[in-house]
Amino acid sequence: MTDVVDSDELMRRIQRARACAAQEERAWRARGDELGRAGTGDPGAARDAEVRQVAYGVVLRVLDEILTPGKRGAQG
Repeated sequence: MTDVVDSDELMRRIQRARACAAQEERAWRARGDELGRAGTGDPGAARDAEVRQVAYGVVLRVLDEILTPGKRGAQG
């Protein structure tokens, strides 16, 4: 990646990445809820959905901190 971008373009890219992470987090949360309600007997799939939801949640929090520093406050 050798493109030179200005700060506005960088912010737009971070905002798009944040929107994508939020969408993925919601999708994996819904998938995990569906697996939990359905009682499919596949704990591996339910665990995978939970792990992915947490991972996207972490990415979301990091991008939030980049976009709006200090908004969430210090978390233990």
